[in-house]
Amino acid sequence: MLNHGNILTAAEMKLAEQLLIDSGISVQELMRRAGQGAAQMIWRIAADMPTLVLCGPGNNGGDGYVIAQWLLEKGVDVSIARPLEPATPAAQHAKSLWRGKTLPLADAQPAAQLVDCLFGTGLTRAVGEPWFGHFARLFDGAKGRTAIDLPSGIESDHGTLLNDIPQFDMTIALGAYKPAHFLEPARSRMGNLVGIDIGIAADSNLQILSRPRIPGPTSQDHKYSRGLVAVVAGAMPGAAQLTAMAAQKSGAGYVKIFAPSGFVAPHPSIVVETVREIAELEHRLSDKRISAIVIGPGLGRDGRARELLSTALAAGAPLVLDADALTVAGSQFIDLVNGRSAETVATPHAGEFFALMPDASHQKIDDSRKLAGQAGCSILLKGSDTAIVSPDGKATISAQSCPWLSTAGTGDVLAGIIASRLATGTSGYKAACEGQWLHSRAGQLAGPAFTPEMLIDQLPATLQECL
Repeated sequence: MLNHGNILTAAEMKLAEQLLIDSGISVQELMRRAGQGAAQMIWRIAADMPTLVLCGPGNNGGDGYVIAQWLLEKGVDVSIARPLEPATPAAQHAKSLWRGKTLPLADAQPAAQLVDCLFGTGLTRAVGEPWFGHFARLFDGAKGRTAIDLPSGIESDHGTLLNDIPQFDMTIALGAYKPAHFLEPARSRMGNLVGIDIGIAADSNLQILSRPRIPGPTSQDHKYSRGLVAVVAGAMPGAAQLTAMAAQKSGAGYVKIFAPSGFVAPHPSIVVETVREIAELEHRLSDKRISAIVIGPGLGRDGRARELLSTALAAGAPLVLDADALTVAGSQFIDLVNGRSAETVATPHAGEFFALMPDASHQKIDDSRKLAGQAGCSILLKGSDTAIVSPDGKATISAQSCPWLSTAGTGDVLAGIIASRLATGTSGYKAACEGQWLHSRAGQLAGPAFTPEMLIDQLPATLQECL
């Protein structure tokens, strides 16, 4: 199993493999490690199920020959279908060791189990006909389907579907995870994701989100040292209430809401200070004890919302921008945020993101890096494949998704969690990573069909897991 959190692009994976080869490990040995490791995983799951392995002409096809031979030696009824002869020396060597039956791709008949080794990392164009047609026919006739490294027809660096890929039961990543293993729409087609270690040790500026280590308060701490979070409320009070409660239950020492007249505190321990004029908000936000500000949840989109946003942006404290604050900023976001002296975190969903960056290329990591660099802030681009990016280009993908979080109000909760982490003095990028993990984990603990309030109630338990 893979024991590191690095995600490698196709070019980075090629370089990492070359470094191993330069150290004295042959390509054939790497192929043996990958193929036998994958075969053992398949054996544990499917045992002696009759198997058809589709082998392409490259090294991914070579892995398929190794897999098939290993299964054959275990007594499995296994055969290989290929569109072409192996084209690389390593794949040719693997083929020379194969002792089973080989068929042209067009002549192959479906087996109970299909193993896809047609194409792996590095594919940049669609698999053409008639190859893909035969692939689809054999896929449809199988009961169990496993992809090796990546399903054929997926671009590895961005998760783009080059073909209309069907749903696999399992994908076995070889050596390292690739961006497509976690990015939509590719991720949804891969089924269960597992990894095989072949000795790759490479650094990358793209990581898998892991459980953070969060220090608890010490005997010397007090409410201000643990962080004072200020939530700027607007037209819709409920969203700001959720944000404040989430900040309080994820570790902040003190939470205040600056709100219009008539705003009701969600809990007696959360202070509400009435703000009638913009000058009053400017004065309150100048309090040096404030460790983080949140603006956006329930803000509204009118002229007053714009004034509130401008005031928050001018404040000296770290800032979380969410929801309506992002809509109000729109295409002026970069100019408004760039140059702030304090940390800033923006948490758009896809629709809000494209309002901030109308010329986005629809490549999640690339677009997020570009916006973060131009705005000088950290970006958390929400979704089932949430990406978190720092201004210097470091990025993290969340592999810990919870579909039940697709509920109104959960984004307001996330903003509050990030603010509580930001209030501890950590960087915006780290606060966003910690907040995303806590948010996803709370969703898992809450179970199905929860409300935002139920999600908030799980935050102390998720925080406990990180201490």
